[in-house]
Amino acid sequence: MQYLYAPWRQEYFNHKKQSCVFCDCANKIKSDEELGVIFRAKYCFGVMNAYPYSVGHFMIVPYIHEEHIENLKNEIWQEMSDLVRVGVKILKQELNASGVNIGMNLSKDAGAGIAMHCHYHLVPRWSGDTNFITTIGETRVYGSDFKKNYEKIAAAFNNVSRV
Repeated sequence: MQYLYAPWRQEYFNHKKQSCVFCDCANKIKSDEELGVIFRAKYCFGVMNAYPYSVGHFMIVPYIHEEHIENLKNEIWQEMSDLVRVGVKILKQELNASGVNIGMNLSKDAGAGIAMHCHYHLVPRWSGDTNFITTIGETRVYGSDFKKNYEKIAAAFNNVSRV
């Protein structure tokens, strides 16, 4: 059996904060652009992933600090789910993604990096883009500029009528 290591991820695992990064975003401790917040809706917001799997990877997060989706009020869950659909459309239109992975890691045991505050991931994908270089080369390859993609995605959400 062979083992593949990704030691570059250690920076992420060792990055410990006393506060919840999503609550920091929700409470507007810093500016939206500095935090990577791409939209704010009534019950949730979107934020770019600081440790993305691929360029354009963002998350949809409820304002309420809640680990368990079954505890979310229906209107929060519905708004998040509706904005996932909008987000997929935006990633396809603005970044020409040929596919999008969406999902949630519910609890630490399911692989959640920020387990105590549930959130959706939207990860754009392109044909032939497997990101295997990350595992074997300790490198992430981003084919476009993070800030430009942030601006594109934020502008697209700004042009969408809210749920």
